[in-house]
Amino acid sequence: MDMSLRSFACATTSARVLARVRRWTAFFIAGLVISGVTALPIPTQLRLAVRLLGEDLRAGGLVPVEMAAWLQTVRDGIRVTEAQAPFMFYGTDWLAFGHFAIALAFVGAFRDPLRNRWLFRFGMLACALVPLWAMVFGPIRGIPLWWRAIDASFGMVGFLPMWLCDRWISGIERGSR
Repeated sequence: MDMSLRSFACATTSARVLARVRRWTAFFIAGLVISGVTALPIPTQLRLAVRLLGEDLRAGGLVPVEMAAWLQTVRDGIRVTEAQAPFMFYGTDWLAFGHFAIALAFVGAFRDPLRNRWLFRFGMLACALVPLWAMVFGPIRGIPLWWRAIDASFGMVGFLPMWLCDRWISGIERGSR
Protein backbone atom coordinates (compact mmCIF):
# COMPACT_ATOMS: atom_id res chain seq x y z
CA MET A 1 0.00 0.00 0.00
CA ASP A 2 1.50 3.32 -0.98
CA MET A 3 1.91 6.10 1.58
CA SER A 4 -1.00 8.30 0.41
CA LEU A 5 -3.46 5.39 0.46
CA ARG A 6 -2.22 4.37 3.91
CA SER A 7 -2.64 7.96 5.19
CA PHE A 8 -6.17 8.07 3.75
CA ALA A 9 -7.07 4.76 5.43
CA CYS A 10 -5.71 5.97 8.79
CA ALA A 11 -7.57 9.28 8.48
CA THR A 12 -10.82 7.52 7.60
CA THR A 13 -10.46 5.10 10.51
CA SER A 14 -9.60 7.98 12.87
CA ALA A 15 -12.65 9.95 11.71
CA ARG A 16 -14.91 6.95 12.38
CA VAL A 17 -13.38 6.38 15.79
CA LEU A 18 -13.72 10.07 16.69
CA ALA A 19 -17.39 9.96 15.66
CA ARG A 20 -17.86 6.96 17.97
CA VAL A 21 -16.07 8.81 20.80
CA ARG A 22 -18.35 11.80 20.29
CA ARG A 23 -21.49 9.63 20.39
CA TRP A 24 -20.45 8.04 23.67
CA THR A 25 -19.43 11.42 25.07
CA ALA A 26 -22.85 12.81 24.10
CA PHE A 27 -24.44 9.82 25.89
CA PHE A 28 -22.39 10.59 29.00
CA ILE A 29 -23.29 14.30 28.85
CA ALA A 30 -26.98 13.44 28.46
CA GLY A 31 -26.77 11.13 31.48
CA LEU A 32 -25.27 13.91 33.58
CA VAL A 33 -27.92 16.40 32.46
CA ILE A 34 -30.79 13.98 33.09
CA SER A 35 -29.35 13.12 36.49
CA GLY A 36 -29.10 16.81 37.32
CA VAL A 37 -32.64 17.52 36.16
CA THR A 38 -34.02 14.75 38.39
CA ALA A 39 -32.40 16.35 41.46
CA LEU A 40 -34.49 19.51 41.09
CA PRO A 41 -38.18 18.58 41.42
CA ILE A 42 -37.99 16.09 44.30
CA PRO A 43 -41.35 17.03 45.92
CA THR A 44 -42.99 16.96 42.48
CA GLN A 45 -41.50 13.54 41.74
CA LEU A 46 -42.82 12.31 45.07
CA ARG A 47 -46.34 13.48 44.25
CA LEU A 48 -46.10 11.73 40.86
CA ALA A 49 -44.91 8.49 42.49
CA VAL A 50 -47.79 8.61 44.96
CA ARG A 51 -50.22 9.21 42.09
CA LEU A 52 -48.80 6.27 40.09
CA LEU A 53 -48.24 3.79 42.91
CA GLY A 54 -50.90 4.88 45.38
CA GLU A 55 -50.53 6.32 48.84
CA ASP A 56 -48.89 3.14 50.13
CA LEU A 57 -46.47 3.28 47.13
CA ARG A 58 -47.00 -0.37 46.21
CA ALA A 59 -48.98 -0.29 42.93
CA GLY A 60 -50.99 -3.39 43.74
CA GLY A 61 -48.05 -5.25 45.23
CA LEU A 62 -45.64 -4.65 42.31
CA VAL A 63 -43.12 -3.09 44.66
CA PRO A 64 -41.60 -5.44 47.29
CA VAL A 65 -42.68 -4.74 50.89
CA GLU A 66 -39.20 -3.57 51.98
CA MET A 67 -39.00 -1.18 49.04
CA ALA A 68 -42.51 0.15 49.68
CA ALA A 69 -41.61 0.74 53.35
CA TRP A 70 -38.47 2.64 52.33
CA LEU A 71 -40.36 4.70 49.75
CA GLN A 72 -42.94 5.58 52.41
CA THR A 73 -40.11 6.71 54.71
CA VAL A 74 -38.70 8.86 51.89
CA ARG A 75 -42.19 10.23 51.14
CA ASP A 76 -42.74 11.17 54.77
CA GLY A 77 -39.29 12.79 55.02
CA ILE A 78 -39.82 14.83 51.88
CA ARG A 79 -43.23 15.98 53.05
CA VAL A 80 -41.88 17.10 56.42
CA THR A 81 -38.88 18.78 54.81
CA GLU A 82 -41.05 20.56 52.25
CA ALA A 83 -43.41 21.81 54.98
CA GLN A 84 -40.88 22.70 57.68
CA ALA A 85 -37.50 23.20 56.01
CA PRO A 86 -37.84 23.75 52.25
CA PHE A 87 -34.42 25.42 52.23
CA MET A 88 -32.92 21.93 52.54
CA PHE A 89 -33.79 21.36 48.89
CA TYR A 90 -31.26 24.08 48.06
CA GLY A 91 -28.68 21.31 48.49
CA THR A 92 -30.26 19.31 45.69
CA ASP A 93 -30.35 22.48 43.56
CA TRP A 94 -26.57 22.62 43.94
CA LEU A 95 -26.32 18.90 43.25
CA ALA A 96 -28.10 19.53 39.95
CA PHE A 97 -25.79 22.46 39.22
CA GLY A 98 -22.78 20.20 39.81
CA HIS A 99 -24.11 17.71 37.26
CA PHE A 100 -24.70 20.50 34.73
CA ALA A 101 -21.23 21.99 35.29
CA ILE A 102 -19.53 18.60 34.82
CA ALA A 103 -21.63 17.98 31.69
CA LEU A 104 -20.51 21.37 30.38
CA ALA A 105 -16.86 20.41 30.92
CA PHE A 106 -17.39 17.30 28.79
CA VAL A 107 -18.45 19.50 25.89
CA GLY A 108 -14.69 20.11 25.57
CA ALA A 109 -14.14 16.35 25.21
CA PHE A 110 -16.93 16.22 22.65
CA ARG A 111 -15.44 19.04 20.57
CA ASP A 112 -11.81 17.89 20.70
CA PRO A 113 -11.47 14.40 22.18
CA LEU A 114 -7.74 14.13 21.47
CA ARG A 115 -6.76 17.36 23.18
CA ASN A 116 -9.16 16.79 26.09
CA ARG A 117 -8.47 13.13 26.70
CA TRP A 118 -7.80 13.92 30.34
CA LEU A 119 -11.56 14.41 30.79
CA PHE A 120 -12.18 10.76 29.98
CA ARG A 121 -9.70 9.75 32.66
CA PHE A 122 -11.27 12.19 35.09
CA GLY A 123 -14.68 10.69 34.23
CA MET A 124 -13.41 7.15 34.85
CA LEU A 125 -12.00 8.17 38.23
CA ALA A 126 -15.17 10.00 39.25
CA CYS A 127 -17.37 7.07 38.14
CA ALA A 128 -15.14 4.57 39.96
CA LEU A 129 -15.59 6.57 43.16
CA VAL A 130 -19.41 6.56 42.99
CA PRO A 131 -19.84 3.01 44.41
CA LEU A 132 -17.31 3.75 47.15
CA TRP A 133 -19.13 6.99 48.04
CA ALA A 134 -22.48 5.19 48.15
CA MET A 135 -21.15 2.37 50.33
CA VAL A 136 -19.42 4.73 52.78
CA PHE A 137 -22.07 7.42 53.17
CA GLY A 138 -25.17 5.29 52.60
CA PRO A 139 -24.98 3.50 55.95
CA ILE A 140 -24.20 6.76 57.74
CA ARG A 141 -27.44 8.22 56.32
CA GLY A 142 -29.49 5.05 56.86
CA ILE A 143 -29.87 4.27 53.15
CA PRO A 144 -30.83 0.63 52.44
CA LEU A 145 -28.27 -1.53 50.65
CA TRP A 146 -30.49 -2.01 47.57
CA TRP A 147 -30.81 1.79 47.16
CA ARG A 148 -27.03 2.20 47.49
CA ALA A 149 -26.60 -0.50 44.83
CA ILE A 150 -28.81 1.51 42.47
CA ASP A 151 -26.76 4.64 43.17
CA ALA A 152 -23.52 2.71 42.67
CA SER A 153 -24.75 1.36 39.33
CA PHE A 154 -24.77 4.88 37.89
CA GLY A 155 -21.01 5.04 38.41
CA MET A 156 -20.53 1.65 36.81
CA VAL A 157 -22.70 2.58 33.81
CA GLY A 158 -20.87 5.91 33.41
CA PHE A 159 -17.45 4.25 33.64
CA LEU A 160 -17.98 2.20 30.48
CA PRO A 161 -18.26 5.07 27.95
CA MET A 162 -15.35 6.89 29.60
CA TRP A 163 -13.16 3.79 29.44
CA LEU A 164 -14.12 3.08 25.81
CA CYS A 165 -13.43 6.67 24.77
CA ASP A 166 -10.04 6.67 26.50
CA ARG A 167 -9.16 3.35 24.87
CA TRP A 168 -10.20 4.54 21.40
CA ILE A 169 -8.23 7.77 21.78
CA SER A 170 -5.19 5.66 22.72
CA GLY A 171 -5.63 3.73 19.47
CA ILE A 172 -5.76 6.93 17.44
CA GLU A 173 -2.63 8.21 19.18
CA ARG A 174 -0.77 4.95 18.55
CA GLY A 175 -1.80 5.03 14.88
CA SER A 176 -0.53 8.57 14.38
CA ARG A 177 2.97 7.84 15.60
